Amino acid sequence: MFAILASVSVVRFLLGMGFTDVLSGRSLVWSRTSACHYVDWSMYRIHLSKLYGKQYQSLLYSYGKRYYSLLTDIPKISALPVSTRSNVLKSLVSLSKFLGIHTEFTTAFKNHGIKWASGDSFKAFLNGINNHNDTVLDWVRSSGKVLRDHERLFIKFCLLTGLRKTEAVNSFNLIIELSKQSRLSEYYDQERHLLTHFKYDKIFLRNSKNAFISIVSPDLIKQISDSNTVSYSMIRKRLSKNNLKLRIKECRSYYATFLRNKGILSETIDLTQGRIGKSVFARHYLKTDLKMVSEQILKLIEELQASI
Repeated sequence: MFAILASVSVVRFLLGMGFTDVLSGRSLVWSRTSACHYVDWSMYRIHLSKLYGKQYQSLLYSYGKRYYSLLTDIPKISALPVSTRSNVLKSLVSLSKFLGIHTEFTTAFKNHGIKWASGDSFKAFLNGINNHNDTVLDWVRSSGKVLRDHERLFIKFCLLTGLRKTEAVNSFNLIIELSKQSRLSEYYDQERHLLTHFKYDKIFLRNSKNAFISIVSPDLIKQISDSNTVSYSMIRKRLSKNNLKLRIKECRSYYATFLRNKGILSETIDLTQGRIGKSVFARHYLKTDLKMVSEQILKLIEELQASI
């Protein structure tokens, strides 16, 4: 018994000093309500890779490794800056699930009265009135002068689909890959002019960010099929070298605003941008209604394309 108590004391001391199990590449996490936990960071990275996109994986991993000690020192979470707290909490929730102590962590979290940082509505208002949507088309034209043909086509694809950066890269390259294999019909529904992202759930359906469909003209699909695959990092470097900002995220915003200003319902725009629940999509939108929605939006996309 004495030996066990002594071991526990040593573990607590080492944790307090910030020591980790260097030889195994693991970190010790002590739970006051359970046994001592080890974090196998290499396995945790693999775990994250199966659930999230690369950018979000990196966020959860880096914040988790930096703040994992707060799993057992929850009161310190409230002392974190509001700008940091949200990401720290996301990483701790993810890590607690991996360790199998999610229930213990969330219970202790609630008992301490700590709340998720809510969004700043005034900041959101300022972002809305200070956006630069009116210069997005100018940026698309300017970027086209310094990018290669397939990269310029990719930027147009982003503008005309409203996809997120990672989704757009994956979709663009998938079109080319499937076209070479004569399997493009598995992805592109030519009758309804739809890229059916939902069929490739491991690529496009993530925990919080999804892409279900994109409405794309046959002509644009043909151009992409005959093009080359793109690399986001190369586009970023080429733009940076020419003193141009990367504004793909704003293309998504411009697409949504353009459709809304043309009378498209917000619910329909949400559908094209993946902002509905997966089950809701499966139950209510996988019907012939999509053909009508597609025809309506395709006419507006052609109008948008003509402006660039």
